Amino acid sequence: MQFCNTQAGMLTFGMQKSQMKWDDLRVFLQVARDSRLLVAGRTLGLDPATVGRRITALEDALGAKLFDRSPQGYAITEAGRNLVAHAQGMENLAAAAREDVGGHAEKLTGTVRVGAPDGVANFLLPEATKAMHQENPGLQVQIVALPRLFSLSRREADLAIAVSPPTAGRLKIRKIGQYRLRMYGHRDLVANLGDPQTRAEIQNVPKIGYIQDMIFDKELDYLASMGEVGGADLSSNSLIVQLRWTRLQCGLCILPDFVAVHFPDLVPVLTQKVNLKRNFYLLRHQDDERVARVNAAAECISVNMRSRLSELSKLP
Repeated sequence: MQFCNTQAGMLTFGMQKSQMKWDDLRVFLQVARDSRLLVAGRTLGLDPATVGRRITALEDALGAKLFDRSPQGYAITEAGRNLVAHAQGMENLAAAAREDVGGHAEKLTGTVRVGAPDGVANFLLPEATKAMHQENPGLQVQIVALPRLFSLSRREADLAIAVSPPTAGRLKIRKIGQYRLRMYGHRDLVANLGDPQTRAEIQNVPKIGYIQDMIFDKELDYLASMGEVGGADLSSNSLIVQLRWTRLQCGLCILPDFVAVHFPDLVPVLTQKVNLKRNFYLLRHQDDERVARVNAAAECISVNMRSRLSELSKLP
């Protein structure tokens, strides 16, 4: 691939078969992020048919299949995954060039995708990103809530929240702050237990937690850290499902205070004996350090989450 020219605001690259255009790479990145032509088209301001033609044109230019098409959407192929990092790098260079030539824009635009476990995604990130979006209406904020780790190297997200800092990869890691977890139950269930003071008194009460072989981070294996053997009686890889069971009086569950505080029907038990502490870390790729929207999102999320966790640390 050889640099050819720039025209009409588009980077073009000489290829053996045809030309690969930056606009087509931009469309490719959005489809890789959204997996659907309709959703990607809405973000780009294009109709789905145009998005599909752009992807086909790029595949023809590269002589490689970038997506597997199905009724469920566009699933990226190995060739597509290899292209993501290069396309993302070009996107970052284009953004840096705009900032260097035109100065820092008053309002941020583009897309920022944040990956996080579902508890953080549901109960901390919406508040943490609210002000940023209100001040920058042209900035599209995407929160991906999944109970797993995100790969920043494959550009599954621009930023990710983790409870354990990675030990490998070209990542910038920022500690956000500490949060507390306690064992919670529905107030009626706890009242029927007669205010238990020892773990022996709750031994026969069903426990709610994560599916043992689907725990993606050892820091989330709360029951094991308490010495509980055999796993939970009711288990799910989703914290939201665990929360729902707890509120239905199905048993006791270890929940973060930042989740339980939203539900007055939940009360902590054995607070002196079950009191866990974990940390949140913000992860980003080193190549994004000059991208204004990612910098702004990282700062906004860190500051707001840290402030909220500090408030919650004062709960009795």
